[in-house]
Amino acid sequence: MKEIIPIACDHGGFAMKQYIIEKLKDNAYEVKDYGTYSEESVDYPDFIHPLAKDIEDGVYPLGIILCGSGNGAQMTANKHHNVRAALCWNVELGKLARQHNNANILSLPGRFISHELAWEIVQAYLTTPFEGGRHQKRIDKIEL
Repeated sequence: MKEIIPIACDHGGFAMKQYIIEKLKDNAYEVKDYGTYSEESVDYPDFIHPLAKDIEDGVYPLGIILCGSGNGAQMTANKHHNVRAALCWNVELGKLARQHNNANILSLPGRFISHELAWEIVQAYLTTPFEGGRHQKRIDKIEL
């Protein structure tokens, strides 16, 4: 059974989302695309909230979100209980987001990094395990 990766974006992340979807499919992942489906201007919360809700509810263990800067998407996702969305713009941050923070959503800045670098970050994020230990103690302190 193939792993399903949910992905969502606004218009600022649309082109990169399409690239990542193709790369995921080429690498034996299935994709659940929450939209948006064009570069027409939209409001990112309309697409990020449904994905984050499914992460919150345990439908999927990991997800990917994008907007122009990655910030709005990340802020929106992090409003959900037990969601830890991490904005990453290099490979090391993608690894550390999983390894130390057990991030369950990767947020990417669609207008500030290349598609190729975004794919490298996605690969690092999806293949790096959570270390646990002292990091779990810190994660347990995040929720209010």
